[in-house]
Amino acid sequence: MAASVLFDEPGPRARSRFRIYNVVFGALVAAAVAYAIYKLNDAGQFESRIYERLSESDSTIRAIRRGLTATLQAAAMAIATSLALGAILAVARLSDHRWVRIPATAFVEFFRAVPLVLLIVFLFGLVTVQYPDWDLQRKALTALVTGLTLYNGSVLCEVFRAGVNAVSKGQREAAYAIGMRKTQVMTVVLAPQAVRFMLPAIISQCVVVLKDTSLGYIVAYPELLRQAKSIATYVGSSLVTFAVIALVYVAMNSILSALAYWLERRLSMRGRGVAKAVEAVEEVLPVG
Repeated sequence: MAASVLFDEPGPRARSRFRIYNVVFGALVAAAVAYAIYKLNDAGQFESRIYERLSESDSTIRAIRRGLTATLQAAAMAIATSLALGAILAVARLSDHRWVRIPATAFVEFFRAVPLVLLIVFLFGLVTVQYPDWDLQRKALTALVTGLTLYNGSVLCEVFRAGVNAVSKGQREAAYAIGMRKTQVMTVVLAPQAVRFMLPAIISQCVVVLKDTSLGYIVAYPELLRQAKSIATYVGSSLVTFAVIALVYVAMNSILSALAYWLERRLSMRGRGVAKAVEAVEEVLPVG
């Protein structure tokens, strides 16, 4: 009854119109796909030599492996430093001291507002001036990881702060009531509970970091996207090459998401186990 109030069941004539719309829309999509395939074939994108060079050339495999290694190296470093910086900034923003809280807030707001590309380019120029003896790859890696850390650490700071604030105030008040210090309340009571609230957002931001390593292209860091450019020149097809690189990114992000799902399930199972243990103890212990 409630469903009929929110949505009127279409009659025979309406269902007939919907079927016509579906057929027309499907025909338009099929025509667009056929036209795209025709144009790609006309441009030589389906020639066998392209796929032979892409799959059989040792230089292509080495370039993809080199780009994948560089991407994972930059992503791992940036994720670790971003998490650490985000945690430090979150603690500073939650501080009761204004001289700690206000500078941390200004830092977070500034680096959240600065475009990441501009930040990486600026840092690359700064590193080049300060350390002219470094090789190009080291300069690019330093600028890329530092830029990703400053930006994503500021974003993760807000994630951590929101997660801690999401914990019930009763938990905090009960901890203070039994004589815990603020550091103990944060590390023993609030942080373990806040992790379950924060985990999906943290993993999403880690995926963003992994994808943003492609911005290393602008400072000549040899990550996947830059390697794809040289591969496309050798293979003779930018479309096919970048499609393969996109699939590599999708695979990496899928693995990271699967890991996050597994970790989230483990944490939820641990939480249920703790709750059952508490219930069992309460049943055994006498009341009062």
